[in-house]
Amino acid sequence: MTTKTLKIDFVSDVSCPWCIIGLKALEQAADRLKGEVALDMHFQPFELNPQMGPEGQDITEHLQEKYGSTPEQLERNREAIAARGADLGFTFGKGKRSRVYNTFDAHRLLHWAEEKGLQPQLKHALFKAYFTDGQDPSNHEVLVRVAGEVGLNVDEARELLASDRFAEEVREREQLYLQNGIHSVPAIIINERHLIQGGQPVEVFEQALRQIASQV
Repeated sequence: MTTKTLKIDFVSDVSCPWCIIGLKALEQAADRLKGEVALDMHFQPFELNPQMGPEGQDITEHLQEKYGSTPEQLERNREAIAARGADLGFTFGKGKRSRVYNTFDAHRLLHWAEEKGLQPQLKHALFKAYFTDGQDPSNHEVLVRVAGEVGLNVDEARELLASDRFAEEVREREQLYLQNGIHSVPAIIINERHLIQGGQPVEVFEQALRQIASQV
């Protein structure tokens, strides 16, 4: 049996909990199909809060404003997300994440990491920094340190963040997906034709990958 390679455009934000849930589930589905299906992963930018200021916002206040959620609903959602993460081997640090931040610079760094062949590693490390460790993904020192941890050059990372390099490219990609009707994430586009949305269970991704691969 020959392995079929599927191109994945994984549209997501590093401050979106369902995005790491979706990513882990997709990766585990691909593991189940090892030898049948391989994934050519490309992480595409999406900002949940593009207007967010540099100081960020208290997460409870932000979610109440955005969705009208009660504190009880927010707590139930947090517990459900933590449980889904735990099932997939990802830890949402309890009480660690108190603010929502602007993620534009994280997306610029991810664009650069793709050129260096380390984009998946950086994406996972940024999810961990925010959701597990409660760190600020808009803070340049945090971004530089995380870049260094996955093998990227820290001086280059610092220089990039101090400039506006890749700002235009990231905005263009964000607009492309918005214009194509992507308004919630994760949005997983397979072979530029098939769309799966949300943090689906492993079985849903497995079935979809197998079916699409059979048509290639």
